[in-house]
Order: sequence, then C-alpha cells, then structure tokens
Amino acid sequence: MRVVIVTESFPPDINGVAHCALQTARHLAARGHDPLVIAPATAAGPDADAAAPCPVVRVPSLPLPGYPQVRVALPSRRVTQTLAAHGAELVHLASPFVLGVRGMAAAARLRIPAVAVYQTDLAGYARTYMGTGEATAWRRIRGVHGAADRTLAPSTAARRDLEAHGVPRVRLWPRGVDAVRFRPELRDERLRADLAPGGELLVGYVGRLAPEKQVELLARVCGRPGVRVVIVGDGPSEASLRSVLPGARFLGRRTGDELARIYASLDVFVHTGPFETFCQTVQEAMASGVPVIAPAAGGPLDLVAHGTTGLLVPPGDAGAVHDAVARLAADPGLRAAYGAAGRAAVADRTWSAVGDQLIDHYDEVLHARTAVAA
Repeated sequence: MRVVIVTESFPPDINGVAHCALQTARHLAARGHDPLVIAPATAAGPDADAAAPCPVVRVPSLPLPGYPQVRVALPSRRVTQTLAAHGAELVHLASPFVLGVRGMAAAARLRIPAVAVYQTDLAGYARTYMGTGEATAWRRIRGVHGAADRTLAPSTAARRDLEAHGVPRVRLWPRGVDAVRFRPELRDERLRADLAPGGELLVGYVGRLAPEKQVELLARVCGRPGVRVVIVGDGPSEASLRSVLPGARFLGRRTGDELARIYASLDVFVHTGPFETFCQTVQEAMASGVPVIAPAAGGPLDLVAHGTTGLLVPPGDAGAVHDAVARLAADPGLRAAYGAAGRAAVADRTWSAVGDQLIDHYDEVLHARTAVAA
C-alpha cells in the first residue's frame, strides 16, 4: 500500500504529533508498505531526515511567532505533486490544521481516500491563548475532518468531543508505547542522589512548558517538605515557571534512553494539562512503573484507573494536585502498587499492535471506497 503521511510535525521535532507520525512510518515500512512523509521544513536542514524510515518531502515553513519550536507550513504545490508522483493509494493526515488542510484538499482533487488523525485540542488551545476562538477552531476541525473518509480519535473523550461537534465517521485509535525502552529496571540511584541529595520524594513532569500545560499547578508541591520537583522539557513558559516553582530542577529537553532513565527514577509522575487528547507522557510513566497523577479530563481518563494505577484530580485544581502528591508521599506501598499496576496495564500496548490496528482502518476505508465505486 502506498501511503502519504501529511503531518504538521516530524522529527527532529519532539512532540506527540511528530512521534506518532514517525512510529506510523516505521510500522508501515516494517510491514512491507510504501510510506512517504510530507512535513514542514525545519531549522535542522537537509540532514534532519537522514535516519527517517522512508522518504520525507519538506515544504517551506516559518516559526510560529512567540513559539519558535513550532513551525507552520507555507502554501506549496509540493503536496499535490508529491501525492501524484508517489502514486498514493491513501493519505494519512496527522493532526491536520495547516499543512493537513492542504493535504485533504489535494487528496480530494486526486480522489484519494484520506484518514485524518485527531491529536491536538485546538479548541482548548484557542481558549488558553486567545480567550475566544473556540467556535472558530471547531469549524476548522469540522471542515477538514468532515471531508476525510474516517477520523481516528485517540481516546473516548476525544471521540465524544468530535461527535458532539458534528464530525462524522469517527473511530477510536489509541497510541502505542515502547515498554522495552520505558521500564522500571532503569531506576538510577546515582541520578536520584543528584536530583534529590537529601533523599526527597522525586515528583516529575515531562512535556512542553507552555500555558496550556498549566505546570504552575505544581507550585504548592514545590513548597512541600521532603519533596523535590523535576521538570523535563522546554517551551515559552520556562522563564515564568522558574520563578513560580522555587526549588524545582529544570532539566531541559531530554529524549531516548536518557528520558527513560529519568522516568524510572521518579517516585511520582504528575501531568497538569487538561487539554490532552491522549497524553503519551502518562503512558510512558506507567510503562516505567511510576504512579501517575493526572487531571480527570481528556486522554488520561482512558489511561489512569483512579485508585488502581494512579489518581485523577479535578482539572486546574492546585490543591487537589498537592493533596494527591501528599497521599502518595505518605504511602510507599501504595506507590509501589500503583506503579506495578500501571506497568501491567500498558505492557501490551506496543506500537506494533497499534500500527496493525491502523492498517485495519486503512483497509476498511479502501474497501468502502471500492464498494462505492462499484
């Protein structure tokens, strides 16, 4: 099957959209299919794609004002030209918003079926950054996803939101996790001694440092005796967070085996953002055997079994986050039980298994198109 993946982000970018697009391309290639990626150009230049699992076509882009880590594609004829030249049988739209809209339009012109993968809560971001614009964001989401043959939602909460706002043909497609890379055995006592020289409880956050992530909710946790907060990631909110999270260790962006070692060395993982359609960092923490605290909203509702693998708290409630940390800090046995249950819950959610589910969705879409044509 010749598949073109049109994605708003791709490595060397580090985010959920880029990671999922990369895993999709890898799995398709491993299963003998013929994928190609179309993505915005990055500042890394032509060497950025040397290790990619398939050809990558980059279109011109500009950094997003105020958030240079995010690049926005510019208008380009390359999308249509690339679909035609590759002989695409199906177009995979990864979190379509700018480049994905052009990919959908090109697929429609060429009469190629398209599967749109919903990954980013654009409406939630509109509320966070502009205070308004939520209705506009949903109109854009409905426009591109409504034109697709199928929309894949990563969680039941995301599926409900899409259907409630009039998006048709929505199915569930979760995300995989590398449970070999992320595993409890990587717990590193030397790293723990460096991060918490007084033997403090290590409470960690991993992700972008941006307003929608609400990392400032950890401020009360930072003030708790016997606790050290560790922040992994970067973004536009880093400077302000350094001032509101006194005593926290900011480690910057970490990836690969180094990130896995940090996860496994934590005692508690806290995710604070309420706008997650899935929340891969929660799943990675669970694979690492770490108990999780997350808001009872969006993707974490599918991932965290409250009172079994971790604790769900009301979104935006700093007091509830503090109290959940206090509960786990006081009970090492509960932390161990939650961590073990979390690991067991995600151990079989491999990218290979999830990738095969995706191929099943492709096959169903192609079969439906063929049946209509007949």
